[in-house]
Amino acid sequence: MRWGPIAGVAILLLTCAAPVHGQLGSWELGIEYPQDNEDVPFNVGTDGGVAIQFFVNNEELVDIGVEFDYEIPFGGEADGPESETIGAGDNKSFTLTVSGIDVWSFAADSKEEFTISATLVTRAGLPIALPGEGQEAVGDLKIPTIYSIEVGISDPVGPMNAGSDVILSVTVTNSGNVQDKVGEVEVSDNCPLLTTDNGLDSLMTSNIAPGQSVEANLIATASESHPRRNCKIEVSVSSNGAMNSGGSEIAEDDTTVTIEPPLAEPDEDDDPGDDSDPVEVVSSSLPAPGLVTLICASALAYLAPLRRP
Repeated sequence: MRWGPIAGVAILLLTCAAPVHGQLGSWELGIEYPQDNEDVPFNVGTDGGVAIQFFVNNEELVDIGVEFDYEIPFGGEADGPESETIGAGDNKSFTLTVSGIDVWSFAADSKEEFTISATLVTRAGLPIALPGEGQEAVGDLKIPTIYSIEVGISDPVGPMNAGSDVILSVTVTNSGNVQDKVGEVEVSDNCPLLTTDNGLDSLMTSNIAPGQSVEANLIATASESHPRRNCKIEVSVSSNGAMNSGGSEIAEDDTTVTIEPPLAEPDEDDDPGDDSDPVEVVSSSLPAPGLVTLICASALAYLAPLRRP
């Protein structure tokens, strides 16, 4: 009996019985997109990272070995498997971790494409002749909207006296990646006899582009009866964009103002250059007596005693 023809027929029958999807080259690289929609981007977190799930579906009758390569936009770094073996009929998932994206340096909602590449290098443990079979899967990364503001208040150049005022400069900077403005301003201090004006209200009228600043002056006035004391003045501002988005972003800064007693006023009647005692001078408008009048008065004074009895 000839076994050669029988074996050939058996192999032919097995080959014909194998399903179509089990033929050589039937493997697939794919990405698990958000909402199962390839048009929906992956949102990068405020920490500059995002996790991406992808898979290789091997519908062949033998194991396959693949090598991966990644292209990440926005200067990000990729951390994923370099190579993997996928068993026959298996669907194996992997995680690509993206990190190191400086989200503060890119405009909010910016989108760029990333690419995952897979190259078939072995089949049933046997090397594939280069360049081998390759597939690519792409998706989009999206920069988040970041509302962030900073506030700074200048320090006074020196102490102030009771009954006077001091001008403090306040600067608000938009350190986020989207246009913003100041939503609320609050000024507080720990001295009841110190008052501040509403000069910082002007901060709420201007839009602030990313990386730009606005300034306003705050005038603090100390009462004339204010005692010697160090007064802490604190300024807090909130992001209008964060408030409208249902969030909260508040920045604070403070400074200390030293208040001294009021300056003593000099006495206007005092003349420090004159140490002599005052001299009173009395004058009269009557005429001075003549010489004849004096002689007559002396004679009358002499004869008056002689006429007595």
